[in-house]
Amino acid sequence: MPRIARLLCIPLILCFATTANADERPFLRSLAGEWSGRGTVIMRIGKPAINVNCRLRSTAGDASVSMKATCRGMLVVNRTISADLTARGNRYGGIYVGPAGGRSALSGRRKGNAIDLAVRWNKLVNGDRAAEMIIEKVGANGLRLRTIDRDPSSGKMVTTSDIALKRQ
Repeated sequence: MPRIARLLCIPLILCFATTANADERPFLRSLAGEWSGRGTVIMRIGKPAINVNCRLRSTAGDASVSMKATCRGMLVVNRTISADLTARGNRYGGIYVGPAGGRSALSGRRKGNAIDLAVRWNKLVNGDRAAEMIIEKVGANGLRLRTIDRDPSSGKMVTTSDIALKRQ
């Protein structure tokens, strides 16, 4: 390819890269705001689910979203969690900080109205370091957060948290 043709391709490539991030802007901004709701959390597979009430605050930039939530259950359990994600096109990467303060890696992609993330726990959780987290926009004012992990005994996938939130 002649040198001039290669040089002319550079702005075109940069334009597509910028457009890919720009395409995520409306979706990311739709996640911003104050949210509250309830759901269930299983602290360890095989243990009973705990009903929780949660409040979440989310801020979004052009290619990022930051979420911080506090969930309460059984009148005595109070946990704070957070996630910080950066978008590159429809691919996402970032960090999840769990209730114990450990930082775990997140990576995945957006599929429709959901960000489907692989979680790489910072320590063994339910017998391994892998799980799935889904952050799903539900309509104009709903948000659903789910974590799915493998039961080490049966090998089956188990929903370990499922929280439905509404915009406040």
